[in-house]
Amino acid sequence: MATQVMAGKTSAAGAAEARELVRFVARQPIMDLHSRVHGYELLFRAGAEEAFRGDGDLATRTMLDNTVMFGLEKLTGGLPAFVNCTMESLTGDLVHVLPSGMTVVEILETLEPTSELIAACRRLKSCGFRLALDDFIWKQKLQPLVELADYIKVDFVATDARERKALLKRLSGFTVALIAEKIETQAEYKQACEEGFTLFQGYYFCRPVLIKSRKVPSNRLAHIEILKLLRGDELDVMRLTQLVKRDASLTYRLLRLVNSPMCAVRQEVSSIQSALLAVGEETFRRIATLAITSELNSNQPAELLHMAFVRGRFCERAAQLRGLEWKEQFLLGLLSLLPAMLRTPMAELTPALPLRAEIRMALEGAAIPERSLLAWFESHERGDWAACDLLTQAYGLDQDQLMRCSTEALSWAEETLRFVE
Repeated sequence: MATQVMAGKTSAAGAAEARELVRFVARQPIMDLHSRVHGYELLFRAGAEEAFRGDGDLATRTMLDNTVMFGLEKLTGGLPAFVNCTMESLTGDLVHVLPSGMTVVEILETLEPTSELIAACRRLKSCGFRLALDDFIWKQKLQPLVELADYIKVDFVATDARERKALLKRLSGFTVALIAEKIETQAEYKQACEEGFTLFQGYYFCRPVLIKSRKVPSNRLAHIEILKLLRGDELDVMRLTQLVKRDASLTYRLLRLVNSPMCAVRQEVSSIQSALLAVGEETFRRIATLAITSELNSNQPAELLHMAFVRGRFCERAAQLRGLEWKEQFLLGLLSLLPAMLRTPMAELTPALPLRAEIRMALEGAAIPERSLLAWFESHERGDWAACDLLTQAYGLDQDQLMRCSTEALSWAEETLRFVE
């Protein structure tokens, strides 16, 4: 659940203060039964504090301004955006600044179902907004809201199996999609499926059941060697060609991308060398990295690939803030999700990776300077602002600069992955 915000009256001075606040936005995926992203919950924060302590209306207006400024299309890739709203932001119609067709308004569990709130929800529905009830626990007085709701979110940590069974039985007569929140493991995901949930929020797909002592296929190790070559200052075309040619699937994926509208090549390309000549070195690096990482993520949720690219780009862009080597940082972020992609524990992967010892240690989770940026971004993904603050203080980082890197990484990944099936 995103940080709660409040609303009230504001002044011109307050609006100016809102514009000066450091903006923080994170997102958490909501997945369907087929491990596809259904939408994203957007988590907002402004300034260095966990919540606003001043003018309440300033808080809500800043949250909505963040959404408008970043753009829902950029933040969610065109998928539904789940945005928490308070009583004042609902009854004051502030949420109408958001595109109704892309927005799911989350009604906080702390709100009383007054006639004013119910009327506001009906207005939102008539305008095309969808409604979600957050952290839902059945109470008879909530029935009017249940009748309007499109989604009901249930906290899997705060409820037990007996409570959820009783709740789902009560909801059986309503047409709503059920979202299981805080699903962090494959076991919890399996249990939620068995109980009747159809949507899931949490990073369970990042923590799949790992197959211990599984030997990593040699072609996967070759892929990682290629990634390292691609991050070098000079591209060793002969060595690169030899490695790519060993894997027919990777060769096909790479050539398909070269021949896609993404590269706008006029003639059809049929070899690695001609691909490099046709698109140029920088574009070739980009599409080869995309092809290899896509191959590593075969048969896994596409969101994993997206997260890996966002992490890689963020670490690459933020490396200058810490005086770290940007090529290594890109690989660190990109490869941080290898265990989920290959279903193999990181400790069994790192010995074979062609990386410096410190980067291998960082991948294994060691709290060393090389891992500082990745650790910050992992906390940011969860909306754990307190952990973000601790890391920025420990390493002397600037939150505003990190957020700019984060927003750019998100846009870059969306554009990069646009042509990947």
